[in-house]
Amino acid sequence: MAEIIRINEGAEAPASTTLPQNVEAEAALLGALMIDNRLVEDVQIRLKPHHFFEPLHGRIYEAILRLTDRNMVANPVTLKPLFEADEPMKEVGGPAYLAKLTGSSAAVIGARDFASQIYDLALLRALVTVGRDLVENALDTSEDVAPLQQIERAEGELYRVAEEGGNEGKVKSFGEASILAVRQAEKALNSGGHLSGVTTGLNGVNTKVGGLHKSDLVILAGRPGMGKTSLATNMAFAAAQRWVRDQEDGIELAKSAGAPVAFFSLEMSADQLATRILAEQSGISSENLRMGKISKQEFANLARASGELSNLPLYIDDTPGLTIASLRARARRLKRQKNIGMIVVDYLQLLQGSGKGSAGDNRVQEISEISRGLKQLAKELDVPVLALSQLSRAVEQREDKKPQLSDLRESGSIEQDADMVWFVFRPDYYVAAKQPQEDHPDFAAWQEEMARVYGTAELIVAKQRHGATGKVRMRFDSRITKFSDPIDEGYMPELRG
Repeated sequence: MAEIIRINEGAEAPASTTLPQNVEAEAALLGALMIDNRLVEDVQIRLKPHHFFEPLHGRIYEAILRLTDRNMVANPVTLKPLFEADEPMKEVGGPAYLAKLTGSSAAVIGARDFASQIYDLALLRALVTVGRDLVENALDTSEDVAPLQQIERAEGELYRVAEEGGNEGKVKSFGEASILAVRQAEKALNSGGHLSGVTTGLNGVNTKVGGLHKSDLVILAGRPGMGKTSLATNMAFAAAQRWVRDQEDGIELAKSAGAPVAFFSLEMSADQLATRILAEQSGISSENLRMGKISKQEFANLARASGELSNLPLYIDDTPGLTIASLRARARRLKRQKNIGMIVVDYLQLLQGSGKGSAGDNRVQEISEISRGLKQLAKELDVPVLALSQLSRAVEQREDKKPQLSDLRESGSIEQDADMVWFVFRPDYYVAAKQPQEDHPDFAAWQEEMARVYGTAELIVAKQRHGATGKVRMRFDSRITKFSDPIDEGYMPELRG
């Protein structure tokens, strides 16, 4: 093996010789694979050619994979024609080096251990590379320096290294997949027969969609004033609160219907969101709360609610103008640090893509990049992502104000990337806008209609990969910005439709 070690020392800078490596293990593994091609099946899923420190060894391994993939025997004889013109191979004696690698049949016994060590050392070298790049970029004091972007890029690189370290388990047999399916069904059964994902806090919605499922991108859309942020805040709070309650009840966290939540608020500040949640839990009007128009008893209720919520695993990031890359980096960090199980983004159109354009076709492409990035984030972290979205003004121009999929603003890719698309609709918002003068002949009819729809709301499930579409009736208390299930049980048969 001395020849190969000599090649490395001659080809690399002296500092590179300190990188984690085991060239002897690489040579022994290659010899074992050529002696027994059946070993290739055991190592090829995890071990790739770029994991070899010695480039020549990586090319030999790649050639072995190519031959075995075509059901051909890979040994020194069949590999020889592929390396006769290879200059580094000539430096170690030509294709005869292949025969030298098979000199020890004992290597066959330890082939899997050699492969594991080569793989682990490759991950360590990747870490060294990330660290070295981080140092070099940090020392760069040119005019274009952007420290925060460097940190986000380094976090992304580190996460990729970590992901590669666990990707050998991505392929599941049908048996393994069916076990996961049965566990989901068991979770739904234990929760009352309808909740297999993270709770939304609304029984009607849970019944309709089964909760928020891992790796799903859920789009919650509506026109301004419909209560999108309120509904998302209600759901985020319900998931975090359920997580705490399940912990207190001794329920296994894997079977909990709750989750720690990351809430990325690009429109409202963290204290505004906190005010909404405190208003909901204390029963005090959020407007009175902001203006200080509360009694001593109400303040006591506020203090109680604040104390109960102090340990809530709900993490709010109100950084404005985030790019999709920055959001993904921050979400990964929260996944590592807080083990978040749900992400809320308020709202999608306020995110920025990687491009500089913001108008016309560029904006459509940018929204496509953002929706695709959110779906990738849901799969990468294996958590549901609830992303709020604006609707186009086409809704206002129709007689029927109920939103449709075609109303999703700026890009059809939102509908394509989403696993579920929800619309929140409040009829009393539009009825109130049509209020006539009190002396108008239609005023009595308007009053009657307003009394019928006041405080009602609908969640329209316009797309669902897991089941049927339809609508769910809700109630909305605008005073404390809270959505809840309707009291009238007569609505329940409609929910199952």
